[in-house]
Amino acid sequence: MEDTITAEDLTLAIKNSIDKNMGMEEKQAYMLARHVLNFFGYSDRIIDNILEPEDRDAFYMLEDAGLLTTEREETTLYDGREWRIHYWLFRKDKIKEQVSSDPAAVQEDADEVSHVYDDLPDDIWHRKE
Repeated sequence: MEDTITAEDLTLAIKNSIDKNMGMEEKQAYMLARHVLNFFGYSDRIIDNILEPEDRDAFYMLEDAGLLTTEREETTLYDGREWRIHYWLFRKDKIKEQVSSDPAAVQEDADEVSHVYDDLPDDIWHRKE
């Protein structure tokens, strides 16, 4: 697999990481792969704001499977407020791993994936008044 993620690669990665628990058919995995790839196009990351709730649910499912991850940027606005921008990224290393290895061994790695809230500081949950 090159640096470019193809629909076939992502379909196989989805089948190898999600299929065991959900019984996803090949056609469903392919449709999900195409749907996700349509958001990314030729880019390595997309902004979370473009997703509808149903799409975001699919992205969370792929994050739980270890195929996607998130990152954020923070910037200060002119009025002093902090603005956060959230992005989705392919985990190309995990996708490649899912495509080329034993599905049972890869599932163990997917269970250890960090979640979007893990890297937030503890004080983020306190209100500033």
